[in-house]
Amino acid sequence: MASQTVADYLLARLREWGVDKVFAFPGDGINGVLAAFGKAGNEPKFVQARHEEMCAFEAVGYAKFSGKAGVCMATSGPGAIHLLNGLYDAKLDHVPVVAIVGQTARSAMGGSYQQEVDLLSLFKDVASDYVQMVTVPEQLPNVLDRALRIALAKRAPTAVIIPSDVQELEYTPPTHAFKMVPSSLDMRWPEIQPDDDAIRGAAELLNHGSKVAILIGQGARGAAAEVREVAELLGAGVAKALLGKDSLPDDLPYVTGSIGLLGTRPSYEMMRDCDTLLTIGSSFPYTQFMPEEGQARGVQIDIDPGMIGLRYPYEFNIVADSAAALRALIPHLERKEDRAWRIDLESKITRWWETMRAEAMVEANPINPMRLFSELSDRLPEDAIVAADSGSAANWYARQLKFHGHVRGSLSGNLATMGPGVPYAIGAKFAHPERPAIAFAGDGAMQMNGMAELITIQRYWREWSDPRLIVAVLHNDDLNQVTWEMRAMGGVPSFRESQDLPDVDYAAFASSLRLQGINVGSPDELGDAWEKALAADRPTVLDVRTDPDVPPIPPHATFEQALNSAKAVLKGDDSAWGLIKEGIKTKAQEFLPQRSD
Repeated sequence: MASQTVADYLLARLREWGVDKVFAFPGDGINGVLAAFGKAGNEPKFVQARHEEMCAFEAVGYAKFSGKAGVCMATSGPGAIHLLNGLYDAKLDHVPVVAIVGQTARSAMGGSYQQEVDLLSLFKDVASDYVQMVTVPEQLPNVLDRALRIALAKRAPTAVIIPSDVQELEYTPPTHAFKMVPSSLDMRWPEIQPDDDAIRGAAELLNHGSKVAILIGQGARGAAAEVREVAELLGAGVAKALLGKDSLPDDLPYVTGSIGLLGTRPSYEMMRDCDTLLTIGSSFPYTQFMPEEGQARGVQIDIDPGMIGLRYPYEFNIVADSAAALRALIPHLERKEDRAWRIDLESKITRWWETMRAEAMVEANPINPMRLFSELSDRLPEDAIVAADSGSAANWYARQLKFHGHVRGSLSGNLATMGPGVPYAIGAKFAHPERPAIAFAGDGAMQMNGMAELITIQRYWREWSDPRLIVAVLHNDDLNQVTWEMRAMGGVPSFRESQDLPDVDYAAFASSLRLQGINVGSPDELGDAWEKALAADRPTVLDVRTDPDVPPIPPHATFEQALNSAKAVLKGDDSAWGLIKEGIKTKAQEFLPQRSD
């Protein structure tokens, strides 16, 4: 019987940790591990993406939607470098991902050898919580176990570097000797309980408030029932940071929706007018959308002490599991009998969704992009998983999609990088092959990497018990978000050399891969297209011709920015601008919550 190599042991240890997918791309820097996959019957499963960056994004999507650590793998040099963007996405969104990367043989290190890169320095920032190189077999259990534990504990990316010659060495475990570090499997998580005095003080503060606002993030996802009960007791509204969009359904009458740059008017007005703020599991960064300092008293609950006390001068900063803290808090809360604040919020929320529907139905040339999202909202399966790419798609995802049931959703929240929409959906399908997945991507993101990952979908979709993976492309031949940022911030038309995109038939490309491709050229076709895609027996690409001149201007934009944006549509035609200025001003005043001058 052949001896067990370091690479063989690596895969065996991953299996013991319950890792069943490794998102990877091959290269000679990991040849020893590739051979081990063959000997192990492809367990864990080697999922081959088209590019190492996509491996990392798929691992992030898998981790976001499974709750487990995502694992990605790449060769030395360029392969390792390509992982970085996806790993930074994990770092900034607090997602557990372990990167396993090859390195040149130990004998070549320091010799300017081919593909030799100082990987410890390269990964020092992105995997700052833990990055180590395995140079002898006895290191491996400890290094791999710590990489997984720290990734899960810190909700962060970690990295394990294994030189190519070390992968092929005979595995020998650490001995009972000096400077050997034995290791063990398993990890039992505590439910971090809050401080009793802090809970009583926080309850007194919340009971004293008459206009309570709750802000939740992804850290509140496991505390949905408790958030509902607290909101009901306090007569509060609940706003959601972008990564917390799926932490509570949007069909609850007191959920104000997203907050911030992509947020809703009810969320803006709730924060503007509240006298008390309870933040749960969120590090939402845009302080200008929080209450004015001194306006409201505040309580923050977060499991991460490094993220506590940020953004607002809270009086009680409680480090605890969100659900545990709220369960401790609830017995001390008094039901507010005066429901005027809640009634007013619910009225604003109802009007907001009516406004969103009306805006989606406004005619455009040829299709209003908001309607693409609105039509799905009416048909969204209650177990769907939704991913949105960065760009204007993120605006409509945040404001037009009404989540209900057990819908999950995410995007690149803090890095806001282009390109993760399709690979996120692939990771979601490997995490939950029984659930439908939907990705929204602009045509810029599709051309950057989404088209290539359709090939990955074609390769694997038959393994999923529910074959539905829908990619909806906002096809406007324009890098639309940047175009509108140039208009809104500078009040000038965009630089077309930078913004124009080549015209591509995305549906035809999908059809060439034997996926379902549907071209949508008019708004009346959208409903049928969604129904056909949701009933399909294979993945679908919806190639939707959207109007690039529908602005993704958030409702919190300044009046000046709104006017600049509208003026830019006219390509600088000042005479025409003068004729319609008053009409645009009237419309702007109706929806913008700030100035009316």
